[in-house]
Amino acid sequence: MPANQIQYSEKYFDDVYEYRHVVLPSDIAALLPKKRLLAENEWRGIGVQQSRGWVHYAIHNPEPHIMLFRRPKNYQQNQGLPLQAPQANGMVQVQ
Repeated sequence: MPANQIQYSEKYFDDVYEYRHVVLPSDIAALLPKKRLLAENEWRGIGVQQSRGWVHYAIHNPEPHIMLFRRPKNYQQNQGLPLQAPQANGMVQVQ
């Protein structure tokens, strides 16, 4: 699986959650179940790599190759975890 082709958005926020979306290449997207959300071990199993606390929370049917994730706002600070530095280009591609 070409996990190096998975693209990660910058985080965006509302009052309760921080969000990000993950864009999968077509060959990985073909492995996704059509009508259910993935548990953490499942999305990690297809090559998605993120820090702790993210939950696959919705499926956007017009673009099923884009996975939508959220976690409580300030999750890392509340867990005592180190913060990740933001990327300058707005998207992060795992190498």
